[in-house]
Amino acid sequence: MSTPTFSVIIPLYNKEAEVAATLRSALEQSLRPLEVIVVDDGSTDRSAEVVVSFRSPLVRLIRQNTVPRQHHAGVSAARNRAIAEARGEYVALLDADDRWRPGFLAEIASMIERWPDCGLYATAFDIVSDEGLVPGRTPRERGPVDDFFTRSMSCYVAIPSASVIPRTLFAEVGLFPVGMKLGEDQYLWTRIARCRPVCFSPERLVLYSRVASNRSNAVYTPERSRHTLEELYDASASEASNEYVARVALGKALVISAKGGTEEAARTVRFFGWTRLNRRLLRKVRILNALPAAWRPALLDAYNRLAWRLARKGL
Repeated sequence: MSTPTFSVIIPLYNKEAEVAATLRSALEQSLRPLEVIVVDDGSTDRSAEVVVSFRSPLVRLIRQNTVPRQHHAGVSAARNRAIAEARGEYVALLDADDRWRPGFLAEIASMIERWPDCGLYATAFDIVSDEGLVPGRTPRERGPVDDFFTRSMSCYVAIPSASVIPRTLFAEVGLFPVGMKLGEDQYLWTRIARCRPVCFSPERLVLYSRVASNRSNAVYTPERSRHTLEELYDASASEASNEYVARVALGKALVISAKGGTEEAARTVRFFGWTRLNRRLLRKVRILNALPAAWRPALLDAYNRLAWRLARKGL
């Protein structure tokens, strides 16, 4: 079997301080990628100029939005544009504030050679935080995951910057849901894992950043997407896959409620009220949504900080 070819795709929006290190990590792989496609989605800083400064024949910059300071289309639109432009057999996702260790693509290629029929290949990762590196909670076994949805309820099987997808599979499962602000990756993972095995490596070859210079706006603005997590509910699918979708949607509802999206969070609670395995999360959303909107951001932030400290201690 010949060595697979990889198109690295990087969505870019206001990551001037981080994107150089991200690009270096892609270009310094022990297995060289076919190309690195960066889609600048209307950055208002010097992110695009940093990309241009590399002058590598492998790096291609696409300006998704050439109108200065116009509202950007979002990460899904940027990824989809890069996928449309990709020439490699496999699409390797990499966010503009994350990095790969040098052996990432080589490990993915090794898994493809041994398990060629999978729909998604992923590796373990370390979390880069203000307190240093923290191992992400991931599976320990190498190879096809026995049940992606069940395992994903207790650990991370796939995150975008650690995931690689066969390019031809997008014609079957569709692309990223344009306009969806949270959960767009899990949306695609669900479609893939319902029709193909997911392959995983416990090698920690990705550095996932929690300290990026720009984060999503704290002010609630409704999503403008024709896609929803609710549409993924499928009575004919496994209970585990539907419970996974419920978990993702309710976790998203917590964030939306904290930002003031009371009605949207309430709709999510009503739709996923059937959940059996996510009752605790369902109660959290209901409680948070019942509180005054001004209290919610601080309360959710305090809860997340506590959860992060416990996770660091392995609790």
